[in-house]
Amino acid sequence: MLGRSSYGMVIGMATSKITITLPDGQLEEIRALVGAGKSPSVSAFVKHAVRIALDDAAGWRQMLEEALQQTGGPLTKKEREWADAIISPPRNRRKRPAA
Repeated sequence: MLGRSSYGMVIGMATSKITITLPDGQLEEIRALVGAGKSPSVSAFVKHAVRIALDDAAGWRQMLEEALQQTGGPLTKKEREWADAIISPPRNRRKRPAA
């Protein structure tokens, strides 16, 4: 593998060790993929999944920025308030009983 030393560490890339919590079923699926040789390790699988998610988020962000530029730029405060009102869950609109 390119960019790796014989000890499995990535050369030239700062890394941090973290703890994550996954549902048991997801971890079992990941371990099955590792066991089948589809990924070198659980850690490698998670790193790959995070990279895909970050790339996906960046792509959506870029698409939104391009769409906003084509339609007049960022939302005004009034437009954002309107959009928030449309997509926000309805508030509790029950009337209180008359006393």
